[in-house]
Amino acid sequence: MVRGRDACWEHCVLVDATRQKVRCNYCQREFSGGVYRMKFHLAQIKNKDIVPCSEVPDDVRDHIQRILSIPKKQKNPKRPKVEKATANGQQNSSSASGGIHQNNRSSGQHGSSCPSLLFRHPSPSIQPIVDDTQKQRQDDTDKKIAVFFFHNSIPFSAAKSMYYQEMVNAIAECGVGYIAPSYEKLRSTLLEKVKVDIDDCCKKYREEWKETGCTILCDNWSDERTKSLVVFSVACPKGTLFLKSVDVSGHEEDATFLFELLESVVLDVGVENVIQVITDSAACYVYAGRLLMTKYSSLFWSPCAAYCIDKMLEDISKQEWVAMVLEEAKTITKYFYSHAWTLNMMRKLTGGRELIRPRITRFVANYLSLRSIVIHEENLKHMFSHSEWLSSIYSRRPDAQAIKSLLYLDRFWRSAHEVVSVSEPLVKILRIVDGDMPAMGYMYEGIERAKLAIQAYYKGVEEKYVPIWDIIDRRWNMQLHSPLHAAAAFLNPSIFYNPNFKIDLRMRNGFQEAMIKLATADKDKIEITKEHPVYINAQGALGTDFAVLGRKLNAPGDWWASYGYEIPTLQRAAIRILSQPCSSYWYRWNWSTFESIHNKKRNKVEMEKFNDLLFVHCNLRLQAIYRSRDGKSKPIIYDEVDVSLEWPSESESLAPLLDDSWLDNLPLECRSSP
Repeated sequence: MVRGRDACWEHCVLVDATRQKVRCNYCQREFSGGVYRMKFHLAQIKNKDIVPCSEVPDDVRDHIQRILSIPKKQKNPKRPKVEKATANGQQNSSSASGGIHQNNRSSGQHGSSCPSLLFRHPSPSIQPIVDDTQKQRQDDTDKKIAVFFFHNSIPFSAAKSMYYQEMVNAIAECGVGYIAPSYEKLRSTLLEKVKVDIDDCCKKYREEWKETGCTILCDNWSDERTKSLVVFSVACPKGTLFLKSVDVSGHEEDATFLFELLESVVLDVGVENVIQVITDSAACYVYAGRLLMTKYSSLFWSPCAAYCIDKMLEDISKQEWVAMVLEEAKTITKYFYSHAWTLNMMRKLTGGRELIRPRITRFVANYLSLRSIVIHEENLKHMFSHSEWLSSIYSRRPDAQAIKSLLYLDRFWRSAHEVVSVSEPLVKILRIVDGDMPAMGYMYEGIERAKLAIQAYYKGVEEKYVPIWDIIDRRWNMQLHSPLHAAAAFLNPSIFYNPNFKIDLRMRNGFQEAMIKLATADKDKIEITKEHPVYINAQGALGTDFAVLGRKLNAPGDWWASYGYEIPTLQRAAIRILSQPCSSYWYRWNWSTFESIHNKKRNKVEMEKFNDLLFVHCNLRLQAIYRSRDGKSKPIIYDEVDVSLEWPSESESLAPLLDDSWLDNLPLECRSSP
C-alpha cells in the first residue's frame, strides 16, 4: 500500500502494509482496509463494523467529514474557486490538528474498550460544504458554548456525554428565538419531569428483573476517620439502576446492622427477583451475606470478583523478585513523565502510546505499565541513542544515565517479561469482569485458563508455577468461588460443549447446589431433573445446526433464550444465572457527592429535593452506559481479550454535585423543620 497525499495520514499510522492495517493516532484502534475505513472512524460515522473514534478532536472530525462529503470526481487539483476557499479551510484545520495528535488523548487512555461500555459521541450525519458566512456563524456558536463551559467551570468531559449533542440538536430544531429554561424551572418542574421519565424507566427494569433476575451491588467507602457510606444499585442485562446512598458511620463493622440494611434493599427490589448480592469481602459483609442467604435461601451472596482478583495480583506483587521489577518499572515511568520534553520524546517513539494507566486500581495499573514498557522495549532503548536525545541537555543528567543503564539491563527485561506473562492471564479475567455486563458464565473458566497459561509458561516446572497457583487458589477457594460461578460455567454452552474443557466434579456439584436454591417449588425440581439430560446430550432444539453454531456466536443468556424453549424450567434458571455480573467496583462513583449530602444538616424538604437530583444525576449516567453499548451482550472469547483497551473503570467518574445553592431559595413554608 503506497502512502499518498491523503490528508487522513496526518491522523493515523501504517501498522502492517501487507494487511493494509492502520492505527488511529487518537484512540489507538487498528483497522484493516487502509486509510479509507479510517476516515469513517475519524469522522465518527458508523460504517459496518467500524467504531466511531471517541477521542478525535472536533476540528479533525469536521475536516474528515468534509472530505467524505466531496464526491470523488471533484477530488482533483483543478477545483472551482468556491472550493479553493473550502480547501484552504481544510488545510488550516489539518495543520492545526497536526501538532495535537500525539498528546491530545486525556489520561493516557489506550483506545476504546468494548464500545458498549463507553460514553461515545453520537454518530453525526455527513456535513455539507459550508460557505464562509456559515462557517463564521458556526465558529461564533462554538465560542458561545465554550464561554458557557468556562464561566460555569463545567468539566470538559461533559462534551463527551451523549446528552450534549442531543441537547444541541433539540435547541436547533426549536429554531431562532428559543428561550432556554430558567433557574426556577430547572430546579422545580424540569427536575420533576426528568425524574418521572427515570421512574418510568425503573418500571421497565423491574419488569426485566422478573425474567432475567438481577444483582444488588453494594459499594462502600470510608474516609478512614469518621465517615462511612454505602451506595446501592441493581444490575441486569438491560442496565444498572442507582437506588440510594446510606450513611453507615458507626455501624460499618456491625454485621447485624449491615444484614438488616441489605435485607431492606432485597425486599425493595423483590426477593423473587434477586439472584445475588455482591458486597465487599470484609468479614462484617461476609457474615451479613451469610445471614442473608440463611434467611432467603433462594439468593446468593458473592464477593466482588474484581476486588478478589486485584488481591491476587497484589499477593503476587509481594514476591521479592516481582516487587523489584515493578518498582524498577515505576522508576522508569516516573522519569519519562517528570519532564514535558522527555514525555514528548517518548510518545513520539511509541506512536503516541502511554506507559501509565492512572484510572485503574493500583496493582492493575502497575502490571499494565510494566506490560507497556515490555511492548515498547526497543523504542525506549532507541530513545537513548537517538540523535535528538543525544543533543539535548537531558541526556547528560545523572538520572538519565541511571534510566539508560536500567533499560539495557538484561536481568530487568528477563524479569519484566516473566511478570507480564504470569500476570496477564489474571489481568484478562479482571478485564472480563470489570463492568456490569453479564460475565458470570466466564468466571470459572477464566480462573482455570489462567492457571493453565501460567503452567504452560513455566513448561510444567512445578517449583516455578505452583507458588503462583497457591496464591490464586487461596483467594479463589477461600474467598471468591461460589456455586453460582460453577453453575454458570456448567450452563455456558461455549464451555460445556467444548471437548477441550474438563467438566470437573466441583462444577457439577455447584450446578446441583444452585438448582436446589433457585428451584424453590418441588414441581420445578422435578422438571429440571427431567430436562437436565436434554441439555447434557444436546437433544432437540439444543442440537440443531443453528444452536451448535450459536454456542460461540451468542452470549450464553441469549443462546438459552433462543434454543432452550423445549426445556423451559431449566431455560429460565439458566437465563437468570447467566444474566448476572460478577463485580460491583466497576463504576467510579464520586464519593465527595455522597459525602456532601450526608455531612450537611438538612430538613426533610431539602433532603427530598437533593435526593431527587442525585437520583436523576446517577441514573442518567448509568443509562448512558447502557445506551452506548446498544443494549447488546456479546460472547466473551478469552483468547481475544485485549487488556490494553480502555476499561469501564477508566471512564470519567461521576461529576460531583457541589452546587447546592438552589436549596437556599426554597419557599419559606418548605424550609421549616420537619
